[in-house]
Amino acid sequence: MQKQKCIFLDRDGVLNRERGDYTYKLDDFEVLPRVPEALRLLKKNGYLLIVVTNQAGIAKGLYKKDDVLACHGKLQDACSSLLDAIYFAPNHPNFSASLARKPDSLMLEKAMAKYNIDPAASWMVGDSVRDIEAAAKVGVRSVLVGDKYGPGTHTNQVQDLWEATQLILAQNT
Repeated sequence: MQKQKCIFLDRDGVLNRERGDYTYKLDDFEVLPRVPEALRLLKKNGYLLIVVTNQAGIAKGLYKKDDVLACHGKLQDACSSLLDAIYFAPNHPNFSASLARKPDSLMLEKAMAKYNIDPAASWMVGDSVRDIEAAAKVGVRSVLVGDKYGPGTHTNQVQDLWEATQLILAQNT
């Protein structure tokens, strides 16, 4: 079986607006501009699209798994169901330790095994250094998006998923 290439995507700050607090209410869940277009372009170029997101608010008792699933349904609807899988870690170190929670890499490892993903042909797009660290642990290249960190924090650093898509496609042609 041929190995597949994949774009791993953090959720908050990459696919939907980062609110600075937990995003779990449907009314607050806003897909960022150009995200559907970026996902379509990546899919057209043969990438699997897999979300890997920490959802510590579940462990903290701030919201329920059903709230997260409802937001993921809204995300899939907004993006024409282009996402192949969505993994989330409901843990927080103060409540329940887990190797799934980024910067650990278990969510990525599970997806790589299930979908026969080639790490050398895959990328992680995240808005946090912990996303970049998780990708490095499994040999996946990464792009840091957003403005949380100053310029030069990461080799591949751009404004949003659309720009990350352009960078990825330019490096893989």
